Amino acid sequence: MSALPDGLIAVVKRDCPTCTLVEPVLQQIGGQNGSLTVYTQDDPSFPEGVANVIDDTSLEHSYRFQIETVPTLLRVENGGEVERAIGWHRGEWEALSGVSGLGADLPETRPGCGSKSVEPGVVEELAVRFGGAKLAARRVEVGSLEDEVEACFERGWTDGLPVVPPTEVRVLRMLKGTSRAPDEIVGIVPPNYNECTVEKVAINAVMAGCKPEYMPVVLAAIEAVLMEDFGMHGLLATTFFAGPMVVVNGPIAREIGMNARVNVLGQGNRANATIGRTVQLVIRNVGGGVPGGVDRAMQGNPGKYTFCFAEREEDSPWESLAVERGFAEGVSTVSLFAASGVTPIQDQASREPEGLCRSIAACLKAVGHPKHANNPGPVLVISPEHTRRFEDAGWSKAQFREVLDRYLEIPVEELVSGAGEIAEGISEKRMEGQKTLPKFRPGTLHVVRAGGDAGLFSSIISGWGGSKSVTREIVK
Repeated sequence: MSALPDGLIAVVKRDCPTCTLVEPVLQQIGGQNGSLTVYTQDDPSFPEGVANVIDDTSLEHSYRFQIETVPTLLRVENGGEVERAIGWHRGEWEALSGVSGLGADLPETRPGCGSKSVEPGVVEELAVRFGGAKLAARRVEVGSLEDEVEACFERGWTDGLPVVPPTEVRVLRMLKGTSRAPDEIVGIVPPNYNECTVEKVAINAVMAGCKPEYMPVVLAAIEAVLMEDFGMHGLLATTFFAGPMVVVNGPIAREIGMNARVNVLGQGNRANATIGRTVQLVIRNVGGGVPGGVDRAMQGNPGKYTFCFAEREEDSPWESLAVERGFAEGVSTVSLFAASGVTPIQDQASREPEGLCRSIAACLKAVGHPKHANNPGPVLVISPEHTRRFEDAGWSKAQFREVLDRYLEIPVEELVSGAGEIAEGISEKRMEGQKTLPKFRPGTLHVVRAGGDAGLFSSIISGWGGSKSVTREIVK
């Protein structure tokens, strides 16, 4: 916009009690100060009795003046604003306008109303319309007869399901969910090792269907999945089933409405579904990790669309996964695992903790193969009803782990190749002098409490040996 005309500028709307209250004040200023210009946001006939009223129903001027409240009175000198008064305050308006005795019959002060230019969703639209949008991503033009959703499919931007077209307005709204700069580099994304900025994450979060308030979790999850220990490139290249799984701990899970209860590993919750989906879309669209390309999973698993849930902490007798991993109570975190499918544990008969430990261990021994040992540990998602068996007996989480580890020691004769007429197994030479082997590498079995109140079921989510689980704090 060119330099402003010198004089007084007022921005008002009829749908504002304070603006209608000061209508006679505007008439008074306009009569004594011929340089008054009034921009009206909703009704070109308002205010009456003022000579120079400009229709601003497009909100261009309000946007460029950065108006947040109406009425606002501005004084302009030499083409630039030098002072403004927000709302109605007689003393401020008299000092700014140079007109005394304003609104003698009016209250001394009255707060204004929100400007139409800052209503939810409007700011981003105005930024796009009037050139304030500053996005680095190139704009892809879609033909007038081309369906936007189909265009995303045709360009290979989807995971096989429809995505939300990432328009400038939607991306700008998504960026409102974080205080981080759009051009900040979040990490380098395999397999093509392309730089990923906050803006690129926001674009994929739009496509996944996220809300802006999910962005801190999404960004932490992207940072975690790109950590060297997690080994995302190897996870893509392996023929194994696994893909990234996100577990969220801390207050933010409740703040954004994540599910930690009924159907926790299933469909139906927007935050769970879209946060995990964004991770996969970033790997695909920024890093180039496309199935059949570097992504060589022989069968894969449905969790490669999205796999994300929150731990049920608020009524848990045990410390959370995040606390076990060294974070303080009340800190929000994301933990990333290379996860395969879900294997159920069904035990509705065990009433004593020892017996239930034996039962869970028996199911865990089958992970990968019953004759495998020293495997990377899976995630044990233990239900509230199963947890209650241990709570009622006064068992801590540490005690549960200690007993479970004892039952996860496997006699070597069961692991030998050929035992039970099964060729899979470990050679006798490798196990010479050992009587038992642990099913999992020490410290790699993770326990997360989640699920509904009813149901004596828990689940096992097996891992992949080429990856280490990682945890990262979520910073808003």
